[in-house]
Amino acid sequence: MLTEEKNVVKKENSRYPSLLGDISDAPKQLYYKGTWNLELFDTCLAVVGTRRMTSYGKRMTEDIVSKVARAGITIVSGFMYGIDAVAHKAAVSAGGKTIAVMPCGIDIVHPEYQADLYQEILDTGGLVLSEYEGTHPPANWTFPRRNRIVAGLSQATLVVEAGEGSGALITANLAKKYGRKVFAVPNPLTSAVSQGVTQLLREGATVVGGAEDILQYYGLRDRVPKLSLGAPKLSLGTGVQDELEQNIVEQLEKQSLHVDELARRLEVLPAKLGAAISMLQLEGYIKEEQGRYYVN
Repeated sequence: MLTEEKNVVKKENSRYPSLLGDISDAPKQLYYKGTWNLELFDTCLAVVGTRRMTSYGKRMTEDIVSKVARAGITIVSGFMYGIDAVAHKAAVSAGGKTIAVMPCGIDIVHPEYQADLYQEILDTGGLVLSEYEGTHPPANWTFPRRNRIVAGLSQATLVVEAGEGSGALITANLAKKYGRKVFAVPNPLTSAVSQGVTQLLREGATVVGGAEDILQYYGLRDRVPKLSLGAPKLSLGTGVQDELEQNIVEQLEKQSLHVDELARRLEVLPAKLGAAISMLQLEGYIKEEQGRYYVN
C-alpha cells in the first residue's frame, strides 16, 4: 500500500485513479484520508439514491451492497444520509471497502452526526475523498460537482430510489455521459421516490433484481449466494414444520407479506403460522417491519 505526502494526489500523478482521469472534467487533485491504495479503484460501483429513503429502499440497498462488497467490489457514494449512508454501512458491515466522496473540505465531516461512519470507513481500509482541501464548506454547487467524482470513479452506477430532479439522477446522467453502465432497482409505482427510477428505466437503465445482476456485469457472477435477499437455504428435516418454514421463506423471497396474505398463499391458518414465523425470526431468516415479513 502506498501513501502520499500531504494526503493529496494530483491528476498528473501516476497514482491518480485512471478511470476518473478519463472524464473531461476530472478534478485537478484529490485530497484524502485513509491509506491510498490504487487497487481500491480497480473495480468500483457507485450507489446513489434519495435521502428520504423508504424501508424498501433501505433493505434493497443493504442486500445488494453487502453481496457486491463481499465479492470485492468497492462501493462509492456521497456520504449523505439516506441511501448513501446505508450503502457505506452495508459495505463496511460485509467486510468490504467503500469510498466516501465529500462535498466539502476533507477535514469536515458532513453531515457531522455521521462522524462514527466516517471513522468506520477509515478504520476498515476505505477512503474519504474530496477535491476540496481543509475546511472548505459545503455549498449548493459543491454537491453536483461531487457527483461527477462518484460517477467518474465507477464502472457502473446503481440507483436505488430517486425523486425527479434528484442528485441521484444527476449522478446517473453523468455516468451515462461518461459511457458507464447505469443500473436501477424497480420501485413500487405508488412511492414518491419511484419517479426518478422509472425515468431512468424508460431511458434504458438496466433493471436490477438482485446482486447477481451487478456481479454478472463485473464478471463475478459465481461469487453471489444462490438465494436472493441474503436468506440461507434452510436444511429441511422430516417434520411438517420444517417444510412449512421453507415454504414461508420461498414466499417471502418473492415479496414481503402480511401474515394473512402469507396464510392465504400457503393455504394455512394464520394461527398455525405463528410458531414457524417465530422460529424463523429467532434464527435470523426473516424479520418484520410495520406488520409485513421480509427475508433478512
